[in-house]
Amino acid sequence: MAKAFKYGRKGITGQLEQAERDLLRNLFSDIIDMLEPESAAHTDPLAALIGLDMDVRVPTDPALKRLLPDVVNAEDAESTAMALEFRQLTERSLRENKIGALRAAALNLDSDKMVLNDEQAKFWAMALNDVRLVLGERLSIRGEADADRIHQLQDWSQADDVDSYLALVYNFVSWLQEGLVQAMLLGLKDRG
Repeated sequence: MAKAFKYGRKGITGQLEQAERDLLRNLFSDIIDMLEPESAAHTDPLAALIGLDMDVRVPTDPALKRLLPDVVNAEDAESTAMALEFRQLTERSLRENKIGALRAAALNLDSDKMVLNDEQAKFWAMALNDVRLVLGERLSIRGEADADRIHQLQDWSQADDVDSYLALVYNFVSWLQEGLVQAMLLGLKDRG
């Protein structure tokens, strides 16, 4: 069974069993697949170099839209155009940063005991947050009542359908993220 992340002299340590590492590796991989651009065949090399993507569109998958939200609530034509322009300027780098964090976190899954430095902990926090965003969208978590409903499921033997399994995975990832953030805060407090 996983041991919560803890801050210590060596950094932030945590321990995961093989099945838990495999689960996280698969989740990270699934999110990377969601974030990978559909086609880079027609990408202008100069635009790619500066991070501009004129072909970008608002995602139709609600979970992907949670990962790549609009910056403004598009209520009229002007704000819709502004949101699209901002997306064209920023989405490529946002996708790349998220994919990089997910891949970096996955690198730490090779052994059951992990020791994370500050940068690795940051990547883990980003990766776990993105997994929670996707799972939260798939589970239709919109508010505190929905979150409470999900957090009531704690027993893996109760997972009798996809939603209950996803709820348990969501709870596990939430527990990991909470422990990691607490350990990161202790590290900041200790150093500062």
